Amino acid sequence: MVAESVVIFGNGALSSLAWYCLTHDSPWQVKAFTVDRAYLQDPVHEGLPVAPFEDLASLYPPSEVDLLIPLGYTQINGLRRERYLQAKAQGYSFISYISSRASTWPDLQIGENCLIYEHAIIQPFARIGDNVIIRSGAHISHHCEIGSHTFVAAGACFGGNVTVSEQAFVGLGAVLRDGLHLAERSFIGAGAVVVANTEADGVYVGNPARRSGRSSMEVTTGKSTG
Repeated sequence: MVAESVVIFGNGALSSLAWYCLTHDSPWQVKAFTVDRAYLQDPVHEGLPVAPFEDLASLYPPSEVDLLIPLGYTQINGLRRERYLQAKAQGYSFISYISSRASTWPDLQIGENCLIYEHAIIQPFARIGDNVIIRSGAHISHHCEIGSHTFVAAGACFGGNVTVSEQAFVGLGAVLRDGLHLAERSFIGAGAVVVANTEADGVYVGNPARRSGRSSMEVTTGKSTG
């Protein structure tokens, strides 16, 4: 079987992590990395070429490679969403990576450009949208629905029937009570215990989680892009 060719967006830690996982735990072959020209400081990353995103279609056309965009939650996942939509408009297809060490079921519905890392648990009847990152050890219970462009950090725990709207962020070790609804662009801080529905663009911290005075865009602007 000939491995499929993939280009990874980014030249930071999250992109290196994705490269390592694909290299050691998937049938795909990473051909190169790509970043916005303004961030291209080194033409090589992890021993592979780094191409300007503005020139990607001519160097690695959509007919020859698929993409993976493992960027973090900068601008409450807005940067990852923007690059995903830009690449999609150029005709690129996207892979999704599910670690062989993750626990999933045959009925899992998962979109494109998703990453599910080791020891994450995705129970039956859960649905995952497009462009979603679920980090190691997260627990997504039955009948949960994770909206597109969301980031779930390591160790987060979702009760059953939780609905997460687009571009939400759930921090390290956060706990979401069953049946909750997280609104668009909600930011759930590390270790927060969420027992009530959230409001769009809100930042929630503590146990029980309460909304802070800052917006999710404020607390995620300038974060590492991956």
